[in-house]
Amino acid sequence: MKKIFAAALGVSLALLASTASFAAETKIGVVVKIGGIPWFNAMEAGIKEQSAKLGVNGFMVGPTSADPALQVRAIEDLIAQKVDFIGVVPNDSKVLEPVLKKAQAAGIKVITHESPNQAGADWDFELASAKGFGEAHGKLLAEKMGGKGSYAVFVGSLTVPLHNAWADAAIAYIKANYPDMKLVGDRYGVAEDLDKSRSTALDLMSANPDLAGFMAFGSQGPIGAGRAVEERRKDGKVFVVGPFSPGQGAKLIKSGALTGGFMWNPKQAGEVFVTLADQIAKGQTPKAGDTIDGLGTINPEGNTIVVDQLLKIDKESIDKLVSMGL
Repeated sequence: MKKIFAAALGVSLALLASTASFAAETKIGVVVKIGGIPWFNAMEAGIKEQSAKLGVNGFMVGPTSADPALQVRAIEDLIAQKVDFIGVVPNDSKVLEPVLKKAQAAGIKVITHESPNQAGADWDFELASAKGFGEAHGKLLAEKMGGKGSYAVFVGSLTVPLHNAWADAAIAYIKANYPDMKLVGDRYGVAEDLDKSRSTALDLMSANPDLAGFMAFGSQGPIGAGRAVEERRKDGKVFVVGPFSPGQGAKLIKSGALTGGFMWNPKQAGEVFVTLADQIAKGQTPKAGDTIDGLGTINPEGNTIVVDQLLKIDKESIDKLVSMGL
């Protein structure tokens, strides 16, 4: 009987320890702009791999469309699940502000990406400065266009802060350095939708025969515009630049319908969501001089961490980027 009791006690203690360990596991839910596209598939891979490495429960929620209301609904669900951290790549910073503050009021830490100075966020991290990223694309487009002609700008939506900050920086750079380049319209909020980007590019080329360039901020914008250029057989005459997933745009890059651009590694961004949450959960508040995996040495401004880790996308780099799973 003593042996049976001892064995039973051992099993009970093991179960108790297992339950306590599970209960203590940090739970991190990351809500992205839209699910099922290469950029956020790569981010999800980063979230999963880093979660397994650090022993936390990290997962991604990808809405079926780039609709801020769907992000609100997803965040409400995570609050109900009582997660420890909510990560977000916002579609509309203003729309998300109330629900993010609700999460904070519930004791949940909020980490955002692609949304500097987001109200309702405890921390935001960026893998590229807005000015540097925008200017790099503005310079590239101007060089390809020879500093002359009309161009159009696409963003994910008119309410995505970072896309519009990039556009502001690029347009300002072109105005200051290439006075013979003319912006068509203002900007078009279609770059998170491949079909809308394609159709808008086709319409703009029809309405503006002298249009020689597209600058698209939003991972589907360059792909859609590139397909439109390919359809009109204007490879080498109309140039398309912007950030996109290399695996999705490789054929267009190689054909010349898509010129290139710059990006950061979305898989790395997924890893950073998990790494930051894990450190904060352990009481390690990010501070100047800290070295964080995926970010390097940081120098936060308020609650925003910005580093420049740009990768160039062109015919020379595309195969290597694709081989990295991007």
